[in-house]
Amino acid sequence: MTIEVKDLGRSPGTMRTLREHVPAPSDLGVALVGVQEGSDIELDLRLEAVHEGILVSGIALAEVTGECSRCLDPLAYDLQVNVQELFFYEGVQPLEQEDDEEQRRVEHDHIDLEPVLRDAVVTTLPFQPVCREDCQGLCPQCGVRLEDEPGHHHEVLDPRWAALADLAKPDRQN
Repeated sequence: MTIEVKDLGRSPGTMRTLREHVPAPSDLGVALVGVQEGSDIELDLRLEAVHEGILVSGIALAEVTGECSRCLDPLAYDLQVNVQELFFYEGVQPLEQEDDEEQRRVEHDHIDLEPVLRDAVVTTLPFQPVCREDCQGLCPQCGVRLEDEPGHHHEVLDPRWAALADLAKPDRQN
């Protein structure tokens, strides 16, 4: 997902827009939900030359698929994320507040949007996605879907009280 920025030069104020569909890279998600590899990501970005480098800002729209963390039903929705990143020119000293590794660079008149998209998309994904806020999920004992059986429950007896429960049985002989 590299973009050529040679046309922007090093002239602050020079700008162009980028509107295109790009295929999603692999591993663009978390355990239960993410953007499927190869699916379309719609980019609507503005690339602007500034003194330090190229400022990329705009939005990215992708379809997220996965499964509900409570009931394991499939889910799918569109995700729109804001993208804003400064790519520093080669030779420009990075800011002191940030590590050099966190700085994005313009390399050979190209910028790589994949790490920026990964940061923008993955950080907005829910760690435990749900199909609905009131999803009841599955029974932890037998796995039955609790939506389908509203009164479902299991009689759970604490094993520490099992001996006392035997004393209360009416057919017990003295």
